[in-house]
Amino acid sequence: MGKCMEAAAENEIQFVVLDRPNPLGGLRAEGPLIEPQWISFVGAFPVPYVHGMTCGELALMINNKGWIKGRCNLHIVPMRGWTRNFTWNETGLRWIRTSPNIPRWNSPHYYVATGLIGELHGPETGVGGSRPFEIIAARGVSASTFTNYMNSQRLNGVTFSEYRGGSGGGSYLHIEPDASANLTAINIYALAEMNRELRTNLIARSSRGKRDMFFKCYGSASIQSELARGNGPAAIVAGWADDVAHFKSERKEYLLY
Repeated sequence: MGKCMEAAAENEIQFVVLDRPNPLGGLRAEGPLIEPQWISFVGAFPVPYVHGMTCGELALMINNKGWIKGRCNLHIVPMRGWTRNFTWNETGLRWIRTSPNIPRWNSPHYYVATGLIGELHGPETGVGGSRPFEIIAARGVSASTFTNYMNSQRLNGVTFSEYRGGSGGGSYLHIEPDASANLTAINIYALAEMNRELRTNLIARSSRGKRDMFFKCYGSASIQSELARGNGPAAIVAGWADDVAHFKSERKEYLLY
């Protein structure tokens, strides 16, 4: 959308956004903020991993913040009947898969929970199977130990059950539609526990290409040094809070619903 907005600005033509629901609803905003040096096609704007905006709202923010070259003649066609607390299942709309690995209306919840760690070498997240992003596992990980650890974090609305497969041990995820837990944080708790069990650093042992893709999706390389210094996952997650609060304050003027 951002690239199309740039093209519209360059050619001085109107750009129209037919707004649509955010599958995660409009209240959830969480995760690390993308730092300028890690802006890329997979993380094009300085927003948190989960921004809680509709396409139309995000277009307004992009245009007014100068996040693209030029400024386009933007027109938003708003939705009728949508409120910010609606996740996709509450809209009554049919889910059309946005990718082979996002097959169901609740797949975005699981993508948020495991999409980051899945960029590294070692962890498996079920991509390519019947339950994409609904599994976290790795060779050498104990299914029971890992599952007990994840459940001990008491992530509201999220439970874990043991998974054993050809790729190793880990957990199935079960996420309630109204889960209030920080879903992005699941990646960090899982990464820390896998590092502990495997006595390694999954970021450091990944290839440069995988490591850079992880940093682009995460929005920063800071997590590597934080883990190396012994910072626990709770401290890393808490470190996102100020940036998320600042973003939520800035986005207010662009919210349509």
